[in-house]
Amino acid sequence: MIDLRRAVLLCAGAYAIGSIPFSNIAARRVSGVDLRGVGEGTVSGSGLFDVAGLRPLVVAGIGDVAKGAIGPLLAGSRHPGVAAAATAAAVSGHNWSPFLGGAGGRGISVGLGALAVRNWPGSVVLLAGPAVGRIIDQAGLGSFIADVALVPILLRTRGWKGALAGAAVLAPMLVKRLAGNRAPHERSLAVYLHRLVLDSDPVPPSRHLKAVS
Repeated sequence: MIDLRRAVLLCAGAYAIGSIPFSNIAARRVSGVDLRGVGEGTVSGSGLFDVAGLRPLVVAGIGDVAKGAIGPLLAGSRHPGVAAAATAAAVSGHNWSPFLGGAGGRGISVGLGALAVRNWPGSVVLLAGPAVGRIIDQAGLGSFIADVALVPILLRTRGWKGALAGAAVLAPMLVKRLAGNRAPHERSLAVYLHRLVLDSDPVPPSRHLKAVS
């Protein structure tokens, strides 16, 4: 049985490591760009690729995946609850980094690393969603379908421990999709459903009319 003090320290460490914004650091060093000012303001690998190219993306991606794996590795296989808590802490640190004033990414890469330690089918699911989504030009929708499938697939392939690990990844990811990095132009159910399913805000009517005109 892991003692409470060690568990708390482990989760705090996982959060601190998870909050290191490798993608934004790479974007600023290579291109002088703060990803919080690009597109939807998400500090992500896709944003980094757009401003800096493939090599910085690979380096930052390795860092993001690795920081998700540290907590579960240190917690060990005998403490799935602590491993899940450390996973949630790392994903939360990535999604709401204190180094970025509370902004951050979506947690996919960190989740990949966390699940790869003992629940690799979950990593496959998280990778497949955005990949298929990009093929149909709906990366947000693809990610949402993967999110919905994650816990059931892990429950089937890895049992309750796998489902717990999947839920630890999924919870902060879904909250981040809803919260975003910026306040929505309108606080309505339709806007938040759009964020949840497509991971973006609908185009405001005023902007749509300008585009048409």
